[in-house]
Amino acid sequence: MMTEIDSYVEKAPKQLFIGGEWLDADSGELDDVVNPATGEVIARVARGGALDAEKAIEAAQKAFPVWSTMDVDTRAKILRKIADLIVDKADELAAIMTIEQGKPLAQAKGEVLGGAESVRWHAEEMRRIYGETIPGPNGHLFLVQKEPLGVVGAITPWNFPSSMITRKISPALAGGNTIVLKPSPETPLSATSLMKIFQEAGLPDGTVNLVMGDAPAIGKVLTSSNVVRKITFTGSTGVGKMLFGQSADTVKKVSLELGGHAPFIVFDDAPVDQVVNDLVTSKFRNNGQVCTSPNRIFVHESIIDEFTEKLVAAVKQVKVGNGLDEGVDAGPLIREDAIGKIKRQITDSVAKGATVVTGGDRITDGEYANGYFFAPTVLTGVTNKMDIFYQETFGPVLPVISFTDTDEVIRMANDTNYGLASYFYTLDLKRIAKVSQGLQYGMVGVNSNTVAFTQTPFGGVKHSGFGRENGHQGIDDYVNVKFINLNYGI
Repeated sequence: MMTEIDSYVEKAPKQLFIGGEWLDADSGELDDVVNPATGEVIARVARGGALDAEKAIEAAQKAFPVWSTMDVDTRAKILRKIADLIVDKADELAAIMTIEQGKPLAQAKGEVLGGAESVRWHAEEMRRIYGETIPGPNGHLFLVQKEPLGVVGAITPWNFPSSMITRKISPALAGGNTIVLKPSPETPLSATSLMKIFQEAGLPDGTVNLVMGDAPAIGKVLTSSNVVRKITFTGSTGVGKMLFGQSADTVKKVSLELGGHAPFIVFDDAPVDQVVNDLVTSKFRNNGQVCTSPNRIFVHESIIDEFTEKLVAAVKQVKVGNGLDEGVDAGPLIREDAIGKIKRQITDSVAKGATVVTGGDRITDGEYANGYFFAPTVLTGVTNKMDIFYQETFGPVLPVISFTDTDEVIRMANDTNYGLASYFYTLDLKRIAKVSQGLQYGMVGVNSNTVAFTQTPFGGVKHSGFGRENGHQGIDDYVNVKFINLNYGI
C-alpha cells in the first residue's frame, strides 16, 4: 500500500526540464536515486549529458531577452508566487528531501521554508539594484548602471538540495538572468520538484532549465560555453578549482562556495552550558554534513575537563535514525565513502594519541543495517599532528583541542587552507574585537552558532572560495557594471 510520502516521490518529475518542457535525456539512460537510510532505490531519473546541457543553454539564451526586459514589478510578482508555492508545498518538499538525502524531517522543512524566504527577499531586493551618478565636467552626466550578465550556470550540492538551488536562482533571477541548473545526482528529486513549482508560478519557458546526470560532461559544457557568462558552484574545493580552471578560456564570472574547516573556540569565561548546547545543535544539524559545521573544537585548558564532560553527556543524547522517524536528531551519511573517510580520520587520530570518548564506529544493528549511519563521536587529545586537524570531516565527529592563550588559538584556528565560517565564545569585549579581526574567515559567529541569513553575505576566503551569496552583495555577483558618459551639452 502506497503511503502519502511514497506518493510524493512517485509524483516528483524524473525528467530533465529544458525550455519549459519535461524531456528524457538524449542518451535515454537513467540514474538510480538511493535512500541513504535504507539503501533502497526510490526512483530512477534521466541521466543527462553534454547534448542536453547544450540544449538547456540554447533555451536559456532564447529566454534571456524575455526575462531581462520584463517589467520589474512583473518579475517580482512571479518570484513571490514561487515563494508562496514553496511554502504551500513545504511538507511534500521536505519529505522528498528526507527520503533522498537523509536529514530529519524538521530540518528538511526548515531548509525548504528558508529557501522560500530567500526567494521572497530577492523578489523585493530586485527593486533596489541601484546605479550611481558621478559628478562630471559641464555638459556631461556620468552614469553607472547594473545590467544582467546573461545565462548563468549553477551547480548545487546534495547536502542542502533545496536551499542551495533557491539561494543561487533567486539572485540570478533578481538580476535579470536566465539559468541552467545542474543539481547533485544524489538528490535530483528536490530539484525537479522545485522546477515544477517554477513552472506553475509562471516563469517564462527557458528562464530556468534543469540538466542532471553526467557531472563532468555537463560541467565542461557550462564552463566552455561563451553563452554562459557566469558559473556559480557550491561543493568540494577540488571540483571548484577544476571548474575555475575550465572557465578561464571563456573569461566568465565565477563564484565558488567550497569546503570549510570551521574552528569553534571556547574561552575560559564562556558560559559552558550554553556553549555545549549551541555546539551540539550546530554540529549535528544534517549530521555534520555542512560546510559551516564546527570541525575543530578549541577549549581553554582551564575549563577543558568540565567542558568535555558536559559535551560527552550531551552528545550521548543525540538520537540517530531514519529522518522520517519522530524525534530523530541526526540521520544517515550520504554515501558509503563518507563513512570510510571518517573511519580513516579516527584511526589516524587514535594512532597518534587521541582518545575516542564516545562513538567512533558505524551503527549497523537492526534498523540501521542497510543505511549509512555513524555514531556521534567525541575525540579528546587532538593535536595538529593528526589528519583531522587539517582535513574537513563532513560527519558527526567533534575533535577537542586544548589551548592556553588568545594569540595561540588564533594561530591554530588560522592554520588551515580553508576560510569559510568560524565561531568563538567569550564575554570579554576586548578579546571579541581582537579575535574577530584575527580570524581569517569570511564569516565569524561571536557567541552565536549561526552565520547564514538571507539578508547578510555568505562566503569564504582562501581555499573556501570567493564571491558572496545572500544580501545585496549576492546580487552584485549576478550583474555587470556599465559606465555611461552622457554628453548633453551638444
